[in-house]
Amino acid sequence: MALSTIPFSGLGADASNQGVNFRNLLINGDMSIAQRATSVSSITSGGYKTLDRFNIDINSAGTWTMSQSTTVPSGQGFATSLKMDCTTADASLSASDYLIVRTLLEGQNLQQLKFGTSSAESLTLSFWVRSNKTGTYAVWFYADVGNKSFSKTYTIDSADTWEKKTITINGDTASSFSNNNSIGLRINWYLAAGTTYTSGTLPTDWQTDSNGDRAVGQVNLADSTSNEWYITGVQLEVGTSASDFEFIPHDVQLQRCYRYYEKIGTNGEVYKPIGVGVKVNTDHTYTNIFFRTIKRTNNPTFSFSNLVSTDRQSTDADCTDIDAAYTDSHGVHVRFSHSAYGAARDAALITGDPSTTPSYFIADAEL
Repeated sequence: MALSTIPFSGLGADASNQGVNFRNLLINGDMSIAQRATSVSSITSGGYKTLDRFNIDINSAGTWTMSQSTTVPSGQGFATSLKMDCTTADASLSASDYLIVRTLLEGQNLQQLKFGTSSAESLTLSFWVRSNKTGTYAVWFYADVGNKSFSKTYTIDSADTWEKKTITINGDTASSFSNNNSIGLRINWYLAAGTTYTSGTLPTDWQTDSNGDRAVGQVNLADSTSNEWYITGVQLEVGTSASDFEFIPHDVQLQRCYRYYEKIGTNGEVYKPIGVGVKVNTDHTYTNIFFRTIKRTNNPTFSFSNLVSTDRQSTDADCTDIDAAYTDSHGVHVRFSHSAYGAARDAALITGDPSTTPSYFIADAEL
């Protein structure tokens, strides 16, 4: 009897049947993945807060809430957007103040752009944006190799109306991206900027980065607590025109996000398995934790809350400390400290009761 051949795709559910070819160089452009949280308030410092692959850089430009919103452009297929909401205003920015939403790309994922050669490809960034504050906004592209940058502006024409924006930039024939897993390109959406970043002239091509040329004409979104800004459908692709947004299956998008950040727990599960190992003495358990996806680096950072070591023959013990003995991009061999219980035997590391204290394990390999 002949055996039938079943096509296999490691991309997830029916990715190959949906025409996915990863022409979008960005990850999570539809703002569908938010492992950390769906809303964080009182933001006055930078970092990753909510949406995967999109973070904040801020210097004394008001106080903000960042959230995953369900306000989206009608009829475009999007279910979520990134929302920035001003909760404490700064109507008079100091020269060095700024607020940026940004995403970072690995250099090894940009080699096809042929930067540093006479064949350097143009890039087109497209996105849907909405705000109550109309006017000029800047997008600053920064290449880490060579300290090169390129800035362009777009205009929000109508208040509280979704608008699609398209920005095209030339390829850089002089400088190339490093072919490794470090930052190759930063894409920065300015929402507020002091004169340090607005006093120059918008560049017409890639140039050595100059502070004053980054955000010329930028409005101050921080000037009122009535201000808010939404973005979704973010796509970066090769060429001089924008194609329709490339929707990636949710499971594939989640796996791509796991490369940079993986969080197990905090979804209401009690006794969710984290890893298995052995309790080597009464107050330490060695555990192997295997990541869902190979991480960007061999040395991700780890954090945890309200985890429990148990052998199901003794009283469960709350873990109090973590020591990563051996790590690589596939997993980690860790020692958890905990209150004394029982003799040495096989043990499991599990989530605790999240009803009073969040319970999670995090591996962070962000750019």
